[in-house]
Amino acid sequence: MVSPFAVANYFIWLANETGSFLSNLKLQKLVYYAQAWHLALEESPLFEEDFEAWIHGPVLPTLYQKYESFSWKPIIENVAKPTLNPQLEKFLKEIADVYFWCDAYELELMTHQEDPWKIARGNLPLDAPSTDIIKKEWMKEYYAAHAEETEEDENFAESFSSNLTP
Repeated sequence: MVSPFAVANYFIWLANETGSFLSNLKLQKLVYYAQAWHLALEESPLFEEDFEAWIHGPVLPTLYQKYESFSWKPIIENVAKPTLNPQLEKFLKEIADVYFWCDAYELELMTHQEDPWKIARGNLPLDAPSTDIIKKEWMKEYYAAHAEETEEDENFAESFSSNLTP
């Protein structure tokens, strides 16, 4: 396992390298998706800390507090590229390939439509504060099911296209 701060540092480093806008809100969602997909695909957490179902989506309170002073502005912090094992670095690059180019609001809307955040929030109004935990089991089940759907779609597309080839 790694620290959520090591995962965050990878995305901060990437933002610095690419000249991208990375707010605390966007960082939270990127770290969330890294944890969620790691649970689904590797069947283990990247880190122990739990996300809470805040108004604007999943949040790790300790990570939020570290970057709270930036508010909605970009996180300006010189971060060296974290030393991660090659498998983890490849995994985080794949997460970045899918989610990094979305803005914070898009990522927030995505998490609001997904079961783990919705289950943790229950019947709370959208604007009601909450510190309820988004359970890792919910994340694992939800994203694993979506990984299977994607895999089935890819297999279908491959078999479909191969049937078109003479």
